[in-house]
Amino acid sequence: MAENINDPKLFSDFPPVSTEAWEEAIKKDLKGADYDKRLVWKTMEGFSVKPYYRAEDLENIKSTRALPGEFPYVRGVNTNSNSWLVRQDFDACDVQQANKKALDALKRGADSVGFVTCADCKPSADSVSKLIAGIDPTIHEVNFVSGCNSRTILPVLIDAFKKGKVDIAKAKGSLDYSPLAALSLSGKFCADQETAAQRTFEVFNNGKALPNFKLIAVRGDIFRNAGSSITQELAFALSMGVEYVNWLTEKGVSANDAFSKMSFTFAVGSNYFMEIAKFRAIRLLWAKVAEAYACPNCKPITVHATNSIWNKTVYDPYINMLRTTTETMAASLGGVNSFTVLPFDAPYQKQTAFSERVARNQQIIVKEEAYFDKVVDPAAGSYYIETLTQSVIKHAWDLFLKVQDLGGYVKAFTDGFIQNEIKTLADKRESNIATRRQTVLGTNQYPNFTEVADQKVVSIETVKKPEVQKPADAICEPLNQFRGSQAFEELRYRTDVSGKRPKAFMLAVGNLSFRRARAQFSCNFFACAGFEVVDNIGFKTVDEGIKAALDAKSDIVVICSSDDEYETLAPEAFEKLNNKAIFTVAGAPACRPALEAKGIKNFINVKSNVLETLREYQRLLNI
Repeated sequence: MAENINDPKLFSDFPPVSTEAWEEAIKKDLKGADYDKRLVWKTMEGFSVKPYYRAEDLENIKSTRALPGEFPYVRGVNTNSNSWLVRQDFDACDVQQANKKALDALKRGADSVGFVTCADCKPSADSVSKLIAGIDPTIHEVNFVSGCNSRTILPVLIDAFKKGKVDIAKAKGSLDYSPLAALSLSGKFCADQETAAQRTFEVFNNGKALPNFKLIAVRGDIFRNAGSSITQELAFALSMGVEYVNWLTEKGVSANDAFSKMSFTFAVGSNYFMEIAKFRAIRLLWAKVAEAYACPNCKPITVHATNSIWNKTVYDPYINMLRTTTETMAASLGGVNSFTVLPFDAPYQKQTAFSERVARNQQIIVKEEAYFDKVVDPAAGSYYIETLTQSVIKHAWDLFLKVQDLGGYVKAFTDGFIQNEIKTLADKRESNIATRRQTVLGTNQYPNFTEVADQKVVSIETVKKPEVQKPADAICEPLNQFRGSQAFEELRYRTDVSGKRPKAFMLAVGNLSFRRARAQFSCNFFACAGFEVVDNIGFKTVDEGIKAALDAKSDIVVICSSDDEYETLAPEAFEKLNNKAIFTVAGAPACRPALEAKGIKNFINVKSNVLETLREYQRLLNI
């Protein structure tokens, strides 16, 4: 029989090691290198992450002592499982087609459906009845993604439920009435602030007939899809939520009732552990808000999540499946109430039957085959994730308080504070992508060399970053919703539609290790712009390499060798090429000034701004 695993004798061979001993060993291994620069990670959220954590890091964190279902709900509200609703959203402009797709999704594993209605659609009893026909809202959630228009759907929906003999008291679902999201995305209210507050109150009153429906949406995802950090997303969502609570309580609604009708939507990015921490953090943060309203019995936050659009790509789009799967895992481990997987082709076309099926099955596999729904808060007790959670809480709360000090969400947004905070961070993220400090797989690093955009599917409007345009009647600058990869996509698309595909030839010569490494680097570099790359194992002489490059009718010739050899090989190759192609040196050799003095102008290396450098090559090639 196996010994009791709790027997301390099993661990007698592993004496405890103090933090001091660990630190001494690390410093010894670093051999004098700077500890913070080498091992401490500075996040985009504004705090530092250590290389390791220990039990002592959790000693002063009170929330780690709470159980699932207990205030402040860091560990979630479920006590027996980690189940969440698998939701799929459908374009509802064609109500019969949307209904058909929704019924099929529910048969194939979805628990919840969302209908995205047209902004200018006028809902009718007939259209809503057709949309929900055959769906039992007491079993499956029915959600309406309609923006300001959702308030007009509410009475029609109630009538449709009654005509369909639905037990309204048990119907489940949501509206996404969110005038503050409309303000944020358009720079103006659907009417004005006072009217928006009044309509929010009316939606609340009209929705009393649907006790299990969430009526007011707090849209944290719009910040993330403008390039915000996780802490910004949480802080500004909290501020938006508080604004709604204030609107309702000022009209006599109790804080408890106001909280019960709100749901939050967040976008999930690719920072796996940080995203897990985010969802744990928001539950505590909203619980703190409830405390501030003297509402200890307020219902815990309801969180719907979907994949971030910001980190999805048009080129090599199947990588989006990897991104959305990882994000689904993070959201489920973080304890969301429901989740919508973004179809992998969403950045460039309407979802297809194939992409819809894949999106749905990603969640089903995570649930049914990986059992992510079986364990409540599996991140609990992880020194790393628990510490991340506390760091996210602190920085998000501090920023939230700053917004409140500025007068609340509306005041901070109309004054431009929120937009400026997000833009500063988004600009930094874009810069990191341009310089490849942040990798966007398949776009700014390791691209598919042979891929060419299908112009029947992709247009310049798809890949070009949208300009922020403030409408004439706007009261403030709107948020700019875009994807971080768009600058690179536009770059490559311009090559694809130019009618020519420039050829970059690798003149690999000299030291074997250096020439192979630099040839591979350079191939990836130029392929990011859609250029054809010609790699070579190597040439015995410069003459042999130049001849091969000219025979191949190359537009760019990249010499790939070692720094020491460049001093003699680069001028020789440059002279023999005789301006018949753009000559480029791969690397940053110490002899660069001497090479430049001989007329060599083009260099690429790991510190290059890849985006700007490739734009310059396009200019030289008249693309």
